[in-house]
Amino acid sequence: MDKIKVTFFVFVLVSILDIIGIILEIPFLRYIFKPLIILSLLFLYTFSVQKRLKWYLFALGFSFLGDVLLMFEGELFFITGLVSFLIAHFLFIKIVLSRIQKYSVLKIIFSIIPFFIVFSLLIFTLKNSLDEMLIPVIIYGLTISTLGVVSLIDFMNNKSRKSLLMFLGAIVFMLSDSVLAIDKFYFEEHFNKIVIMFTYVLAQYLIFRSMIFGNEITDTKENE
Repeated sequence: MDKIKVTFFVFVLVSILDIIGIILEIPFLRYIFKPLIILSLLFLYTFSVQKRLKWYLFALGFSFLGDVLLMFEGELFFITGLVSFLIAHFLFIKIVLSRIQKYSVLKIIFSIIPFFIVFSLLIFTLKNSLDEMLIPVIIYGLTISTLGVVSLIDFMNNKSRKSLLMFLGAIVFMLSDSVLAIDKFYFEEHFNKIVIMFTYVLAQYLIFRSMIFGNEITDTKENE
């Protein structure tokens, strides 16, 4: 097996073990394997392409930091974890914006509407439970919604697999973060945590696939 296949296997394995830790409520598994999810994805990206995009590397770095911070209880860890993921999403947005070559008012409006509806429904549902977290959650929600908007614009422009993967990643990321917000501020349920982690891993992987699409190192190049 080459190092890409091995690293992909590690990524899948640590993701499964982390989710098992959630299902069986074994904190020990979570503390060991959750930080390894993004680390293994970082190595997988490094091995998969010859020319690495620094903004994506930074986004993975902040995602890793957010994962670590959110493992701990307390408002300070939650806020700093939120800020880490906020920065990661800003970097994802920057990456997608660099792909968009043209804009149209119609496409922008069409892209904004569904995400604005979802964002508004979520904030309306949570607003009475957020208290001092209302503004931070609104800022975060607008940011992840913006990622969805620009990803949809890029997909409508290109209709490519690369843009579709990024768009799907943004959608699944928004789902993951929405369930996280509901679980923390509205209705806490053990099943929510399983959904949060599964969708989070899937979102990160979809974005990774978009980032390497068309730039993969082939087996021939790998063996040269």
